[in-house]
Amino acid sequence: MRRDQFLKSLAALAATGALPMSAHAAGNLKIMVPANPGGGWDTTGRALGKALQDAGAATSVTYDNKGGAAGAIGLAQFVNASKGDPNALMVMGAVMLGGLITGKPPVSLSQATPIARLTSEYNVFVLPSSSPLKTMKDVVEQLKKDPASVKWGGGSRGATEHIAAAMLAREVGVDAAKINYVPFRGGGEATAAILGGNVTIGGSGYSEFQQYIESGKMRPIAVTAPQRLKGLDIPTMKELGYNVEIGNWRGVYAPPGITPAQRQALTDMVVKATSSKAWVESLEKNGWTPAVLTGKAFDEFVDREFASLRAIMAKSGMI
Repeated sequence: MRRDQFLKSLAALAATGALPMSAHAAGNLKIMVPANPGGGWDTTGRALGKALQDAGAATSVTYDNKGGAAGAIGLAQFVNASKGDPNALMVMGAVMLGGLITGKPPVSLSQATPIARLTSEYNVFVLPSSSPLKTMKDVVEQLKKDPASVKWGGGSRGATEHIAAAMLAREVGVDAAKINYVPFRGGGEATAAILGGNVTIGGSGYSEFQQYIESGKMRPIAVTAPQRLKGLDIPTMKELGYNVEIGNWRGVYAPPGITPAQRQALTDMVVKATSSKAWVESLEKNGWTPAVLTGKAFDEFVDREFASLRAIMAKSGMI
């Protein structure tokens, strides 16, 4: 089924109340967003909170933003402060895995409890409209001449846009260690840096840049997807001759110390939320692809992602 048909089907079911899902309803649910406001994790966390309430799975939701170290700071606080809490969730995803690989912090994701993968998307690279560079080819030529002169703006070190930049460097014969990557604690900070011309090029999910692309303040020059994003005239890296393809995904974890029954209840709540009208609207608004995965399948997916990202980063000279 095509993505647009899938979304319409979910919306129709949500509107009629015909979704065959039941779940324990929490009172006040707490969502840890391990990034500063304005980015993909923040948007995802707040969209999920709204969907949980819309679905009747939670009566109220509070949020705690704690940015830094690719989510490791928020993860540490979540693991230590929310242990055993059956009404707490933390947003995470591929960016956190990459950051944990490069940063090697004392806290481990395995200390928390996997709940669900929610969405997937690909990175779009953009230039500020005032940039003298117009295409990815221009960026590559500048990168070859002087790697340090090209400032790449994006999420924390180890983020998928950082990995993509390293992959591109390797593709064009530039030492990935010379990449001048400028990490930010949240999408809002990265966007401000791009708009202000404080970085040469920026990368993130399309949804974070959409309003600036549509208003002409940013110029999209490439996407790390296997094919062009539907309805958008943005060439893929492979189209441009660079073998760079990497996806981003986001999900949620629960704290350590909860029981199997509590884990199942949280999983049921999240799955119920992803079938709500509010969540369907968020998918459409942000251009997210639904990618719900739970239970053992999600556990195994995260393990594979760790191995895959570690291999890509080693090959690209990042570790």
